[in-house]
Amino acid sequence: MKLKQLLVPFIILLIGIALTIVGALFKIQHWPNGSLLLTLGTFIEFCAIFYAIIKLVKIARQK
Repeated sequence: MKLKQLLVPFIILLIGIALTIVGALFKIQHWPNGSLLLTLGTFIEFCAIFYAIIKLVKIARQK
């Protein structure tokens, strides 16, 4: 199945979500580097979604 090609973007998205949650925890607790973790997690989520869109377009063109 060609949707198995979306496994890598999904894993990257999960890592980004985890970083965003940890960054939010850091911000709530006023620990250092909370803003950095939030920004990094959001950026990784954006990259994963963009990568998944590219993969979906490639799958659609193969048909």
